[in-house]
Amino acid sequence: MSIIAVENLSKIYPVAVKQPGIKGTLTHFFRRTYREIKAVQNVSFYIEPGEVVGFLGANGAGKTTTLKMLTGLIHPSEGKVKVAGYTPFRRQPQFLHKTSLVMGQKQQLLWDLPALDSLKINAAVYNLSDKVFQQRLSELARMLDIESKLIQPVRKLSLGERMKAELLAALLHHPQVLFLDEPTLGLDVNAQVAVREFLQEYNHRYQATILLTSHYMADITALCDRVLLIHQGQLIYDGSLEGLLARFAPCREVRVELARHLPTDKLSQYGDVKAIDGQQVRFLVRREDLTATISRLLSELQIQDMSVSEPPIEEVIGRLFSAGTVT
Repeated sequence: MSIIAVENLSKIYPVAVKQPGIKGTLTHFFRRTYREIKAVQNVSFYIEPGEVVGFLGANGAGKTTTLKMLTGLIHPSEGKVKVAGYTPFRRQPQFLHKTSLVMGQKQQLLWDLPALDSLKINAAVYNLSDKVFQQRLSELARMLDIESKLIQPVRKLSLGERMKAELLAALLHHPQVLFLDEPTLGLDVNAQVAVREFLQEYNHRYQATILLTSHYMADITALCDRVLLIHQGQLIYDGSLEGLLARFAPCREVRVELARHLPTDKLSQYGDVKAIDGQQVRFLVRREDLTATISRLLSELQIQDMSVSEPPIEEVIGRLFSAGTVT
């Protein structure tokens, strides 16, 4: 049975329209007119227990609106949604015990108090006994490597340390479903890696279901086997990340370091030349031609180094969002 079931979910916002000038102001005051903004349109998907799913889209595509409907913060205009067997907008206590939402742009910890004080408040809210609280606090703090920081005021923590403390607070009640909205936003590379490793370990240890939005593709490739793509409020792809690359990135990236510089027209016979930097050349080669092309490169050119990889996933996702379709 799916732990998250979404069927034809939509959210439509009425927005007041006002014409300029005094007449427009008076009309707006006495007889207001509205237009509809369709933030999310007929979105359907199912997520099984223990899955880690990436939810991708450009700014304003509808990701955060969808997450807010899944967590019960806003009421959907149309459609049905079930999370852990509950209807989110009813905000039943049992539902709140089974889910958690972490938003990278917002915080739940009290700014001037030590994080530990906020964690004690959370423990009281979720009716955790002192024994359970101490056990979970010790375990999660050790996994996050933040034991020594919990007695410092939150305002004195670094951004990465605050994010770890936010995760600890969100997971103290061991939710079955975790919604993450840009959890690594603004973090440095080391902090991003630490958060990803923690989420991987938490998922493996507790089989928690995670729905993750992020503009950092490294988060998605490190954590998610499946991705959902939303564009202008509509779901345009639901499938594996590997399948997405195979379908929409038919080329492999070949980088070579030549013994001497060669002109572009000489190099273009081996593939689509994307960049030349001195003796460094970057090609795109179709997958079916890859073996033959590499053989030609090695036999016909003086090559000092070579590497073959998938093209950057950012380029693939960016092309899909620009096109607005996967057909």
